[in-house]
Amino acid sequence: MKGRIIVLDSFQGRDAAALIVDGQLHDLLIDADTDAPIPGAIYRGVVDRLMKGQGGVFVKLPDGGSGFLRQVSGLAPGQRVLVQVTGAAERGKATPVTTRLLFKSRLCILTPGAPGLNVSRRIRDEELREGLTALAQGAMDGADETLGVILRSACEGEDEGEIAADIIATRELAEAVLSDIHGAPELLVEGPTAQEIAWREWSDPAPDEVVEGGFEEHGVLEMIDAALSPEVDLGGGSMVIEPTRALVAVDVNTGGDTSPAAGLKVNIAAARDLPRQLRLRGLGGQVVVDFAPMTKKDRATLDQVLRAAFKGEAAETSLAGWTPLGLYELVRKRDRAPLSEVLA
Repeated sequence: MKGRIIVLDSFQGRDAAALIVDGQLHDLLIDADTDAPIPGAIYRGVVDRLMKGQGGVFVKLPDGGSGFLRQVSGLAPGQRVLVQVTGAAERGKATPVTTRLLFKSRLCILTPGAPGLNVSRRIRDEELREGLTALAQGAMDGADETLGVILRSACEGEDEGEIAADIIATRELAEAVLSDIHGAPELLVEGPTAQEIAWREWSDPAPDEVVEGGFEEHGVLEMIDAALSPEVDLGGGSMVIEPTRALVAVDVNTGGDTSPAAGLKVNIAAARDLPRQLRLRGLGGQVVVDFAPMTKKDRATLDQVLRAAFKGEAAETSLAGWTPLGLYELVRKRDRAPLSEVLA
């Protein structure tokens, strides 16, 4: 099954979305059945305790919630701040937040405190770029000079009126939130649902098909079961992905293949699929990979494969490299709750 398909459905009574690329589950989003802060949500908070040793402060959120802001300078206990949730909180820890707010829509991103007008580099037509720039300048006329805007690649092929209306609506939301700084901790903007993220983030490149209610028809239910299983078949080998409290452990095995090239072969397959597997499972933080045995000279080849594999990932990822014991370390931002916890 070739092509790019977005499937919108429900799973366990909650809205869900799946992105299938050439018959393979590329991404999966399911609304969590919890009151925990959702990534992207914007709150008015109150600065609580300064934690200089940890390089940040705790922020009081509504209903007794707590956020952790990696910022100390310019903040004082009791001060009101606008913060946005940046990822899923680890169990027993505060929710990660930032004061660098982003107001995202399908066609644009407004950036308070980061002025300027930018058009996505993926739009290469110079005439179109100039037209979009003029359009955005008109829509942002009279806005605060510290409010920037980025036009997303989804603008290509869209009606000018739709683009202008989207920018204006997003600008109005941003201005309303930025002026609402006074008062008790409060949720100001709800985080996006699974299907809202799908429409906003998966529309470029444009899907070949959008299906509603097609999880069973397109085999998504079986794909979800596979994403919940620790073992991943690599065709001639396998890898086992096991999250622990401290880190995510990945073990790569050659299986029954004992040929000299087996180690490098299965390691390359594991490296190429690792970003997708971490994304589907909602796993982040420190990741330690025990690759199958191979010669040290093959590490350079595997390094190139890993860099290429993680290059297009939306979640910020740092490839730390090899340890003295021959393990490979990387750190991936926790941009969503683990799938196993969402479905628990």
